Amino acid sequence: MPSTGADPQRLFVAVGVIRDERGRILISRRAAHRHQGNRWEFPGGKVEPGESVESALARELDEELGLTVQHSRALIDISHDYGDRQVALRVREVTHWSGRPLGRESQPLRWVAPEALDPADFPAANQPIITATRLPPHYVISADCGEPSSWLDTLDRVLARGERLIQFRVRLADAARRSLAHDAQARCRRAGALLLINGTPDEVRRIGADGMHLTAAQLAVCSSRPLPSAYWVAASCHSRLELQRAIACGVDFVVLSPLKPTASHPDAHPLGWPAFAEAAAASRVPVYALGGMQTVDEDPARANGGQGIAGISGLWR
Repeated sequence: MPSTGADPQRLFVAVGVIRDERGRILISRRAAHRHQGNRWEFPGGKVEPGESVESALARELDEELGLTVQHSRALIDISHDYGDRQVALRVREVTHWSGRPLGRESQPLRWVAPEALDPADFPAANQPIITATRLPPHYVISADCGEPSSWLDTLDRVLARGERLIQFRVRLADAARRSLAHDAQARCRRAGALLLINGTPDEVRRIGADGMHLTAAQLAVCSSRPLPSAYWVAASCHSRLELQRAIACGVDFVVLSPLKPTASHPDAHPLGWPAFAEAAAASRVPVYALGGMQTVDEDPARANGGQGIAGISGLWR
């Protein structure tokens, strides 16, 4: 993505999320005299006029850390107004790199697990980056349940192939639904996966789940975040207006649909990638693409500013 370079009101910055073999993320401390000084940050720097984000990031990581970027991919774009400065962060996940990171500008460096990143230690614009580092590229939405043991077998296969973010979306009588959700939560916990309940905050607490997923109907009457920050909160969105409402309600991430025509919603007008990219660019939270998604759509979703893909048929079955 090239820098516009023509907007004097915004500082365009290329940001790198660099992980080591243990999954830890490299952060550096900003110098005291700089804007947002003494705070920790993800390394990177200014995109010069006419320079691509990829080139800017490679240059900055070489200058700051002595690293050679071999491959990176889009993670999230963020616009933030500090009052005295507007920034546009173009964040890329560095998937392949060489060299040993050194603070070439005498800046302290640390390797930190994603769950140990404290937003209070970072500039405010970095909060969505922290969230994005903790989320996988797939959000698996469960199919409805006909027979519990078969449903749990499918969940086991989903977890065995490495999926780590699951939405429990099952219509059963209360007692059967609660029992199945408890079993699902136990399996997810053993696998190190997150389970979000398509239900109510009380149900999340009773089950001991990791969070909840707001339906479009729930979002329409939402005025504030329904669970404390210790829980994850996601929401279903179908328009820019719903996306804005979700952000105002303090959700951690959203799914935006439908991207493509689907058999389940044949009358819904598909957004397509251009509209998805426009909405994702305006979002302050990670966005998953939903609707006709298959694993081959992960790269287009990322290239268009999304966190990844969500789905039932493409990821659960």
